[in-house]
Amino acid sequence: MNSSNTVLLVIDIINSCAHEKCEIPKWNIHFTKIRGMIPKLIDFIKAFKEVTNCKVVYSNTTPWKKEYLTENINLLYTDPKAYYYSKDHTGFAEEFFLVKPDSSDVITTKNHYDVFTTEGFSDQLKSLGVRYIIAVGIFGDGCVLASICGGFSKGYNFIMLKDLIETTDSNTRQELQIKLKEFTWPSMYGLTMNAEEFLRSWALK
Repeated sequence: MNSSNTVLLVIDIINSCAHEKCEIPKWNIHFTKIRGMIPKLIDFIKAFKEVTNCKVVYSNTTPWKKEYLTENINLLYTDPKAYYYSKDHTGFAEEFFLVKPDSSDVITTKNHYDVFTTEGFSDQLKSLGVRYIIAVGIFGDGCVLASICGGFSKGYNFIMLKDLIETTDSNTRQELQIKLKEFTWPSMYGLTMNAEEFLRSWALK
């Protein structure tokens, strides 16, 4: 790993996944733990750039509505238990939440859970010479998981920063995320460590 073949992939730090206004209490969707993680992520992004000189890639989403999404998602959402269309019509839901990409960062907009399904995204990474991806973001059991699986299948090497990956407050989703961090990711997809350990290991390179 070096500054020319490594990127930090920041997945979906957007209002629909973090802002209090986008919580759905009737479905027990609350983002308290996510909002607690994001200030730490912002500090890490700054330190990451200073220590590594690597590029940062942010993903956001199209409006999460039928006309923008793929056929298989729309078919899935015919099941009331899976339905998750956005009701926002203002563009607020897709805006970044607290994080502020700068002009040197890459922003890619996706219409699926896995950022690697976005047309041209993998080619863009390859053109940059990327081989290693540091993954952070939300939801750990949703789009982060899907993107790790998708990127790994395309041959990228992953490091997951477990203290900078979060999901909703749901006990079920929190328990699932713990299993991903403790077992699935390190045994199947790559190193799993916390942000401080990563920065310390990079400084020792």
